[in-house]
Amino acid sequence: MAKIDFGGVVEDVITSEEFSLDKAREVLKDEKITVLGYGVQGPAQALNLKDNGFPVIIGQLEGDHYWDRAVADGFVPGETLFPLEEAAKRGTIIKYLLSDAGQAATWPKIKECLNEGDALYFSHGFSIVYKDQTSIIPPDNVDVILVAPKGSGRSVRANFLDGSGINSSYAVFQDATGRANERTLAIGIAIGSGYLFPTTFEKEVHSDLTGERGVLMGCMAGVMEAQYNVLRKNGHSPSEAFNETVEEFTQSLIRLVAENGMDWMFSNCSTTAQRGALDWAPKFRDAVAPLFDDLYESVVSGKETQRVIEANSAPDYLEKLQKELDEIKNSEMWRAGAAVRALRPENR
Repeated sequence: MAKIDFGGVVEDVITSEEFSLDKAREVLKDEKITVLGYGVQGPAQALNLKDNGFPVIIGQLEGDHYWDRAVADGFVPGETLFPLEEAAKRGTIIKYLLSDAGQAATWPKIKECLNEGDALYFSHGFSIVYKDQTSIIPPDNVDVILVAPKGSGRSVRANFLDGSGINSSYAVFQDATGRANERTLAIGIAIGSGYLFPTTFEKEVHSDLTGERGVLMGCMAGVMEAQYNVLRKNGHSPSEAFNETVEEFTQSLIRLVAENGMDWMFSNCSTTAQRGALDWAPKFRDAVAPLFDDLYESVVSGKETQRVIEANSAPDYLEKLQKELDEIKNSEMWRAGAAVRALRPENR
């Protein structure tokens, strides 16, 4: 392990220097890796494994859209692509990458497919931590492990292809074989993680659900909409409001943050921008801090997971979801965004 100083707190992380891809191949040489679910994380992790030389089989509902996507990506029905239960029976490391609601729905059948010594792999702590809601309680004779990439499936794949890798957390919930930790690290390196940092199933799901609802998605969407609306209310054009709210952030400033931190971004902006940002950042921080406290409590208490399970299990869920997404897409703000994106040089 490498010891890294994270702002005065020293943490252990695993990189490919400490745990090489060749070592991962050695650890996993006798394993049969099954990926259940070819939706969000499934394609990226499966294709990264495949490109790194690991045999992979896919389990998916036969004949649906995701089955067809797996075929298009080169998986062959009857050889490397099977219905869920058959694929689960063939694996020794079963990567359970169905949606959280999908895992709860299929668990009674998947549980029967597990053999002693198998590893049940998750990329999210949801199903294990909130077992009272999901009813997912693994048998005692299998390893239960987690590698959670800190990004969407698209980013996991894109970062692998450009050679950077995406950072992932890892955890062992149950070590039935005595090999759970090395299996976890090996599979984390095998999917192309930039580096791996330790966590627990509980901490992973608490931080992940907070992040998705907070800065990463929910907060970002809400704050952008609020600023756009203020600018429009005060007579600014859709183009000006969108550029000042979204385009400059995504195409310029956030790239500076990614390159070398927030202070670096500030130092590369005008002195007027610096002064305003430094003055207003604490006000925004203090204004939203109570909201984040409420959010974290809602996550830990299980309120958020109950909402997910109830909503995602409804028979008309996909129809309602599409309606909500269409409302965003068809709003003035994001119609302005489509027009702005179309004017980028690479899109003209």
